[in-house]
Amino acid sequence: MEALFDFLPVEVRSYVELLIWALVTLIFGIWVAKIITNIIVKQLNKREIDQTVVRFLASLVKTALYAVVVLATLGQLGIETTSFIALIGAAGLAVGFALQGSLSNFAAGVMLIIFRPFKVGDFISAAGETGSVDSIAMFVTTLKTPDNKTIFIPNSKLTSDNITNFSTEATRRVDFVFGIGYSDDIDKAKSIISEILDSDSRVLKDPVKQVVVSELADSSVNITTRAWVNTADYWDVYFDVTEKVKKTFDEQGISIPFPQTDVHLFKQN
Repeated sequence: MEALFDFLPVEVRSYVELLIWALVTLIFGIWVAKIITNIIVKQLNKREIDQTVVRFLASLVKTALYAVVVLATLGQLGIETTSFIALIGAAGLAVGFALQGSLSNFAAGVMLIIFRPFKVGDFISAAGETGSVDSIAMFVTTLKTPDNKTIFIPNSKLTSDNITNFSTEATRRVDFVFGIGYSDDIDKAKSIISEILDSDSRVLKDPVKQVVVSELADSSVNITTRAWVNTADYWDVYFDVTEKVKKTFDEQGISIPFPQTDVHLFKQN
């Protein structure tokens, strides 16, 4: 390369060589940065990561790699880069403190999208709230409650608390507790409950239902009933069976007692 610039003065020739090597470093560095970014994007797409996260992470990685390339280029030109690195570090630290809450929510949003404890449409209970997942954004997750309220939950609260996903499994168990009076026929009550469940096509035959006496309470004999249904039928079965049991008990003369207190009065002379 020196032979190409023999006609130039030594000082100029050295500077031109520095510029050329710096340019080569810049071009090669940008090319490598693009290759690394594309590899990361392909790996994220293979995992079916949300495209919003993919684009953001790709931009973040590319920016960081470009910064490294620029610093390497400046170093190739003989420019001291220590001060630049210190300045970038200080700026990053200041921005980090200023956006601590937002960055925490963003990191949590990335974790939610990558690990997928729930998806849009799932019915969940988390951070003290219950509802259907309406959207999963970078900073907040939106729930729709059964009474059509919209709840915005910061993502950091979701990842720091327990999450119950009611929609993960295809089937769910519906639990009932029916109380009858101590003078009522237990076998008759159990038979009525079993017939109601058997006549409902939404109640699955496998696993087998359970109708058992579970407690001799203060005011009632409690019959615990467990039946398996498809997740989508859970609430409809719960409400329908509860209503049918009450009506049938009334028709068959089986009482459903309520808590009561006996008061004894004594006459004193």
